[in-house]
Amino acid sequence: MALEAIVARYGLAAVFLGAGIEGEAVVLTAGILAHQGLMPIWGVAIAAAAGSCLVDQFWFWMARHYAHWRWIERTKRTAAFKRTLGILENHLILFTLGFRFIYGMRTVTPIAISASRIRKRTFVLLNAVSAAIWGPAIAWAGYAFGEVVGPLLHKAQTFVLVVGALAIVGAIAVAKFWHGRRRRGRSAREPG
Repeated sequence: MALEAIVARYGLAAVFLGAGIEGEAVVLTAGILAHQGLMPIWGVAIAAAAGSCLVDQFWFWMARHYAHWRWIERTKRTAAFKRTLGILENHLILFTLGFRFIYGMRTVTPIAISASRIRKRTFVLLNAVSAAIWGPAIAWAGYAFGEVVGPLLHKAQTFVLVVGALAIVGAIAVAKFWHGRRRRGRSAREPG
């Protein structure tokens, strides 16, 4: 099956899932592919907004209902979580609207917001509005970037293969980092 057919068949589903997990990188890449004519730009924007909104809503809900879950507890002990809570204290509504635009805060923020005084309905509304702005903004940024990199790419297949290879290398590096971190943590806890 040709790459164009694969992208046409699974592209927007991948954007939907990737927007919630990886965020900007996936949506920017999809915007570039939309510029190449492999995906509709509005489909990319909608899939990005929906995926981002649903994943952030999921983490908010999990943190509200399963606050003592091990992953949630571990996240609450991070420096990023503590920084996020500090900002939330003074700017709850504005921060809830803008958190997905702040690189590096996106994963912990729905969990931090769940620990705030915000009502569930208010979070749902603000999360949806923020995602509706974020998805198209990042998709169109990728589309515009595609104008710049388009001439550099002779074929979209080359770009997708390079991005795929980088994603695999990145995933391996992250897995090795976490494995080493867990191993060091266990070694530190074991009596010497």
